[in-house]
Amino acid sequence: MAISDLEFPAGVVARSHSDAQHLANALAENVAGALRAAIDSRGQATLVVSGGRSPIAFFKALAQQPLPWAKVLVSLADERWVPTSHEDSNEALVRRHLLQGPAAEARLLGLYQRAGSLEEAAELAEQTLRDLPGIDVLVLGMGTDGHTASLFPDSPNLEQALGDQCPRRCLPMLAPNVPHQRLTLTLPLLGAARLPLLAIEGPGKLAVLEQALQQDNQKNMPISAFLRAPLEIYWCP
Repeated sequence: MAISDLEFPAGVVARSHSDAQHLANALAENVAGALRAAIDSRGQATLVVSGGRSPIAFFKALAQQPLPWAKVLVSLADERWVPTSHEDSNEALVRRHLLQGPAAEARLLGLYQRAGSLEEAAELAEQTLRDLPGIDVLVLGMGTDGHTASLFPDSPNLEQALGDQCPRRCLPMLAPNVPHQRLTLTLPLLGAARLPLLAIEGPGKLAVLEQALQQDNQKNMPISAFLRAPLEIYWCP
């Protein structure tokens, strides 16, 4: 099966690439172009990215793009509740692979907060996120369970986080079968991005995407809440 075999809602664009490096390069070029356009229009640009291992090639490719990086604000769609020095920290991943060379001039708005509980950390992150302008470019990934950001099926706060009227920008979230609790941006904030992008690799993820397109209940596969216009999907076998 190829991504061209799937039926997407109107306004959702799917792009197929030969391999992961070509995908990363194409995604980086698109993101850089959108950031330049935002800077030309409003004098600054906001980029929100996801963590994990999949985005590393994209981060490295984007760091090579010629941009007025000092005018770019980078933030995270989600974070593991671990110190930024921890190897599993998404902030550390972004600093290590994206904010290098000229791209180090970008400002990073992280989510991790030291606190007595995950809920307290989420409330502190909520205050920090008041400084986050509208998102110009959002780059999401997707797990094999259909989660995106840290919007996991069956997590206690999922229904609130996926609510169109959710008043919170950040909520605590629990991931199944993984050691770290999470912080995640909520659907109203993520869904308002001017250019939302989804990057996935491999036939397994494509099969998950096909399932998500058929979901009536977004809580079963939260990525389904984002499969609407405007969205650009990048995939490689």
